[in-house]
Amino acid sequence: MKTPRQAYDALVWASAFLKEYGREENAARLILQHVLGCSYSALMQHMYDELSHAQSVEFDALVKEHAVGRPVQYCIGYEEFYGRKFTVNESVLIPRPETEELVYYALQKIEKLFGNQPVKLADIGTGSGAIGLTMKLERPSLDVTVTDLSERAMEVAVYNAKKMDASVRFALGDLTEPIAGETWDVILSNPPYIAFDELPLMSEIVLEHEPHTALFAAEDGLKLYRRLAEESATIMKRPALIGVEIGYAQGEAVSGFFTQHFPEATVSVVKDINGKDRMVFCEIV
Repeated sequence: MKTPRQAYDALVWASAFLKEYGREENAARLILQHVLGCSYSALMQHMYDELSHAQSVEFDALVKEHAVGRPVQYCIGYEEFYGRKFTVNESVLIPRPETEELVYYALQKIEKLFGNQPVKLADIGTGSGAIGLTMKLERPSLDVTVTDLSERAMEVAVYNAKKMDASVRFALGDLTEPIAGETWDVILSNPPYIAFDELPLMSEIVLEHEPHTALFAAEDGLKLYRRLAEESATIMKRPALIGVEIGYAQGEAVSGFFTQHFPEATVSVVKDINGKDRMVFCEIV
């Protein structure tokens, strides 16, 4: 195959090539933007510019890498989240757009609950750091701690924090264990919530590349929510906020856990932009 020389030619070839392999054609554009180091608008303006030999070789290699199943975010090494590029690799889950909504609503609720008061926040199971680092960067006055069970995931979060100049604390451990000695104003988490019996329904790209410890949980995917509600009951200040991302069918069960352990709280299930149950917030007064 002759290496494409113009950006347009490269994009046309790659889109067709990825389609043959059953991949999203849009990945070709993301890869080309990465290789050229440009934005979408800049790519449109320079679509007929010639690629250098090195750019063509790198582009072809990344397209083929994605075609055989590696997620495009791992191929290019990052995913955009809340307008920032988070470095990702196979040690962490790829941040999803739905999680941006958790951040958006959490910021609104923190403003309403606390105003200008100091707020101490923990992001449990941070992975790449997407939630905790974004919260710190969007509201710099927050005192943020991010936790994870995986040392390799924490290395990615530390790297992202340094790259983004986000001043947060890091704590390694299982769920609330690394933060149990303190009290907290806000806890946010996007824990593993996929039931093991859903494994046959999952995309092969996800199953073969993303860390299963960040995807699957026991008790039909509900175990970590039950534990989080139970364990956080003794470490939350008053007022306080807990916010978690959930699977679309888990709203009733997860809200029930928090209602049980925080009977005085307002517990709500919030839908995502697609109209699916996606977040549970527990506002404790």
